[in-house]
Amino acid sequence: MNIIIPVAGLGKRLRPHTWSRPKPLVSVAGKPMLGHVLDRLLTVPVERVVFVTGYLGDQIEDHVRANYDFDVDFVEQTVPRGQSDAIIRARGKVTGETLVVFPDMLFEVDLNEAIELSHDGALFVKEVDDPRKFGVVVKDGDLITRLVEKPQEPVSNEAVIGIYYFKNIEDLFDGIDYQMENDLQKDGEFFIADAIQYMIDQGKSITTLKASVWEDCGSPEALLHTNRYLLDNFGEAPNVNGNNVILPPVVIDPSAQIEGSVIGPHASIGANVEVRDSIVRDSIVDNGAEIETAMLTASIVGREALVTGDFMRVNAGDSSDILLAAHARDGRVDNG
Repeated sequence: MNIIIPVAGLGKRLRPHTWSRPKPLVSVAGKPMLGHVLDRLLTVPVERVVFVTGYLGDQIEDHVRANYDFDVDFVEQTVPRGQSDAIIRARGKVTGETLVVFPDMLFEVDLNEAIELSHDGALFVKEVDDPRKFGVVVKDGDLITRLVEKPQEPVSNEAVIGIYYFKNIEDLFDGIDYQMENDLQKDGEFFIADAIQYMIDQGKSITTLKASVWEDCGSPEALLHTNRYLLDNFGEAPNVNGNNVILPPVVIDPSAQIEGSVIGPHASIGANVEVRDSIVRDSIVDNGAEIETAMLTASIVGREALVTGDFMRVNAGDSSDILLAAHARDGRVDNG
C-alpha cells in the first residue's frame, strides 16, 4: 500500500497558529495533528508515503524525517490549485494500491477493509445529520453513482471524510488528466470529486466504507472538540508533583513544570510548558509556553507564548505575549 498525503494548504481558519507552521503540525492532545493521522495509517503495511507540500513545507519534511522511518518522498505544489493538482504531483512516485488522505481531520477506520475489496476503489464515509454542509455520495446498491457537493435537497446523508482508496492509482491520475484537459474546476481549484466521477462514468466500481469516527481539525473550535475526543478516549491521569490538582482526562508532558495550579479536565500541556498559579481547562497549551496567574478555558496557546492575567478564552499564536486585563473578564483574545 502507498499513501499520498496533500499538506500544501495555508490553514487560514487556524490562524494565528498557522502563520508560523503548517496546519498538520498544529498540536492536539499532546502531538501534532499529522502524528495522530500517521498513527492510524501505519496500522497497515505501507510501501511508501508521498507528501505533497507547499506552504512551510520544509517544516513538514523536517518533522517526518526526524520522527518516522518509513520510505518517504516529498513533492511540491508551488501554486495552490486544489486537491487534484496536488495529488497528480505524486505521479511517478507511487503505483498500484494507494490511499489518498487529507490530514486536516481525525478518523477511526479499518483500513484492512479497503485492502480486502474487489472493487476499483472506495471512499470512506460517515453518516451526518445535515448533509448540506458536506460532499456526499449517491449509491445504487453498494456502488457510488454520483458525488454531490453540499446538496440543498436531500440525496444522501453519507458524507465523504477525506480518505480515498484506489486499487490502481493510475485510474485516478487518468481522471485528473481528463478533469484538467476539460477545465473542470471551481474558482481556480481542481477538486478530486470530479476526477472520481470520471472514473465512475468510465465504468470503474467505487464503493463506500464506514468511518466510526470523523473529527474536523480545521478551526480552533473544531480542534478543541477533537482534543476533547482524544483525551476522553486516550487521555491520562498523570501524577504531578507539587501543590496541584489534576482533573483527568489530560495529557501532560513529563517535562512540563506545574506549580500551584488546577489542570483539566480536557487540558493538553506540551513539552517544557510552565504553569504557575493558574487554572487550565478544556485547552491546548503548546511546547514552551508559559501561563501565570491566569484562568484559561476553551483556549489554544501556541509555542513559546506567554499568557498572564485574568479569566479569558485565548487563541494565541507562537511566541505571543498576552496580558489578560481584569476589565476583559469573560471576553476572548485572538491575536490572529
